[in-house]
Amino acid sequence: MKNRTRSRWTAVVWAMGVAGLVLAPLAAQATKPELKGKFEILKDETSTHQPGKVKVIEFADFYCPHCHHFEETGVPLLLKEFGNRVEVTMVGFPVIPGKLPTPFDMYEQAKMMGKGDQMKAVLFRTIHKEKLDGVLDRSIRSLLIKEVGLDVAAFEAGMESGKPAKLFEEGRKWGERIKVSSTPSILLDGNIKVDGVNMTPENVLTIIRSILEADVKK
Repeated sequence: MKNRTRSRWTAVVWAMGVAGLVLAPLAAQATKPELKGKFEILKDETSTHQPGKVKVIEFADFYCPHCHHFEETGVPLLLKEFGNRVEVTMVGFPVIPGKLPTPFDMYEQAKMMGKGDQMKAVLFRTIHKEKLDGVLDRSIRSLLIKEVGLDVAAFEAGMESGKPAKLFEEGRKWGERIKVSSTPSILLDGNIKVDGVNMTPENVLTIIRSILEADVKK
């Protein structure tokens, strides 16, 4: 796997409370002293923080095995640890060369139809477990669309409108603007970037926990 797609998430055994993990020093790198962990504050981006909740934007590539691993282990851990105090949304950010954008467009269309998370899970499974990472033609797409409970004709009409492709392109440009260096990477509350070697489970948990704890102290 190329350097851009390396992730520390695959090197750690997940456990609730991060029991048994060897914790590396987590020196704060923020302008706000109450926040802990290793991250980068993006001064040109606006904070979207709402008290008591952390918005997690996950920049991921459907073809990236580390992103698949994060979806299967990282996201469930965050939801189990913090419940409705976190909101996780994926933004497509392709890093694997030579792949078609169809999965990203399908995900955007499914999001517009209220089934984004379901389609995301199906696409990751299809690509990485069923090894269908080539052309997702209409016959294959129809099976996946039906599996997530959507109308095939309405879905395909949405795909043909070009809107999903436009949304995908906007997300890709967003990732480029904030200089995402690897996948998966996350953006917390609009302006706290965590990527590269900082994408470890203990670090991400520490950052989110400190954001929520800071809200309680206010």
